[in-house]
Amino acid sequence: MDLSTFAMHRYAILSAFVSVIIMLVMSFFTVDETQTAIRFQLGEIVEANYEPGLHWKWPLINNIQKFDRRLRTLDIEPERFLTSEKKNVIVEPFAIWQIQDIRLFYITVGGDSSQANIRLEQIIKDGLRSECSGRTLQEVVSGDRGQIMANLSHLLKEQASYLGIDAVDLRIKRIDLPAEVSSSVFNRMKVEQLRVAKDFRSRGAEAAERIQADADRQSTVLLAEAYRDAERQRGEGEAQAADIYARIYSKDQDFYSFYRSLNAYRQGFGGKDDLLILQPDSRFFRYFNKPQ
Repeated sequence: MDLSTFAMHRYAILSAFVSVIIMLVMSFFTVDETQTAIRFQLGEIVEANYEPGLHWKWPLINNIQKFDRRLRTLDIEPERFLTSEKKNVIVEPFAIWQIQDIRLFYITVGGDSSQANIRLEQIIKDGLRSECSGRTLQEVVSGDRGQIMANLSHLLKEQASYLGIDAVDLRIKRIDLPAEVSSSVFNRMKVEQLRVAKDFRSRGAEAAERIQADADRQSTVLLAEAYRDAERQRGEGEAQAADIYARIYSKDQDFYSFYRSLNAYRQGFGGKDDLLILQPDSRFFRYFNKPQ
């Protein structure tokens, strides 16, 4: 074997070895922890939902397409919905979802996340339209908000499963009223609050009058009882005084008469302008004429 023939054989062996290495490398693929994958054979799905790790495929026959299986957030623009009272309400929801069945996901929406968002958004809007149309404005805004979210979550989870999607959660960011409705609601709330305030004031005035009347009654009763007790004590005191005067009079009538006359003089001449017109020999001045 000449040198050129040996070189050709060596080159062929090396090429075959490199080809084998390349084929072996092309026979394996990896799936990241955040991914899942589908294996196609001539455009047909032969295996799906690969777990993270190293996997085998037929080179040149199979091709692999990988998808992100992490949680995704669907933000939906605020939209108006009609209540049972034919009033508009603005609702802004959002949903969290992830791929559950990659085979079904690829078949239904072509593995396109934007198409999946469109389908999910339509499901949510249809559900909101149905929920709002069966409730009043007050129930939508405050009363049944939790129930609305629960019903929508159940509906979305059920419908999304047909797309190979797991609807993890659904929430409503805000529920607002249009400007014209907000003004009307505010005016009604204002009137209602004024009515409640007026009712409280009337109740307060009634309670105040009742308390005042009760206080006046108690005051009258207390004053009457005090006057009664005072009159009784005064009567007892006058009776005691009369008894004392009687006993003193019985002991010394002259001294008692003299004492009573002194009191009469004191009361009769108490003021500088007092004037008495009496006869000089009147008994009123007997102790002046005959002090003994």
